[in-house]
Amino acid sequence: MLYAQTTPADKRRLFRERLATGELLRFPGAFNPLSARLIEQKGFEGVYISGAVLSADLGLPDIGLTTLTEVAGRAKQIARMTELPAIVDADTGFGEPMNVARTVQEMEDAGLAGLHIEDQVNPKRCGHLDGKQVVDEQTALQRIRAAVDARRDANFLVMARTDIAAVDGLDAAVDRAKALVDAGADAIFPEAMRSLAEFEAVRKAVDVPLLANMTEFGKSDLFSVDQLRDVGMNLVIWPVSLLRLAMGAAVRGLDELEASGTLTGKLDEMQHRADLYELIDYEGYNRFDTGIFNFTVAR
Repeated sequence: MLYAQTTPADKRRLFRERLATGELLRFPGAFNPLSARLIEQKGFEGVYISGAVLSADLGLPDIGLTTLTEVAGRAKQIARMTELPAIVDADTGFGEPMNVARTVQEMEDAGLAGLHIEDQVNPKRCGHLDGKQVVDEQTALQRIRAAVDARRDANFLVMARTDIAAVDGLDAAVDRAKALVDAGADAIFPEAMRSLAEFEAVRKAVDVPLLANMTEFGKSDLFSVDQLRDVGMNLVIWPVSLLRLAMGAAVRGLDELEASGTLTGKLDEMQHRADLYELIDYEGYNRFDTGIFNFTVAR
């Protein structure tokens, strides 16, 4: 009932322990708190919170328009709804190194298990768009050092994302990844890798956990969990997939409503009211206060 029973500190500790095993952990992207609970119900290992999704949720493009307050607030709403660890996309850290430090502490307070900070120029753009620019190495390393120095919980994961492959090639990405690890990054997110061989090259270069981004319609092919496991990835995200599926279904539903004036033909595609009530634990609230929640769910 209400929010997760596992504390943020325990989520972080358990996440770190599992990440240390070397297995591949699957983190689908949640587009709201309810979808985070569904991810947990379906047996995944964690929840990812995408900056692109948070921007889209506000009707904005993913070009650095969201604020730290908006992202931390929405991330808190999502993270507290699940027993799973949640990782959030913190873009470039919302400013200079001191802003990065504040971002880390805000995300700790919001109950996140970790975040990633990228090396794009601020304001950034979506990692799978052309025309990206990255900062110089010193600036990138300052961001990560600031993040590591600022955290109060040693189990809070500071991941460094590098977008430099799309700008200067794979060799530059490998060099940048090594430098980011030396600066204290707990994990590396090499963005927009084009092949399994590129993922494997980064894997051979560093000995920290690596994240693979399987976003649709982007620069990377959509590799399977087994393929990514075979080249040594430790985390895989599908950041926008659930939002795309939900919006696709919404488009089809509105088209049907416009065309026929009824959604009777779409009932089999809808989540049943009973399934929704189970997901949000209406019965738990009923047990807590039968004077308020005194109904039965009809099927």
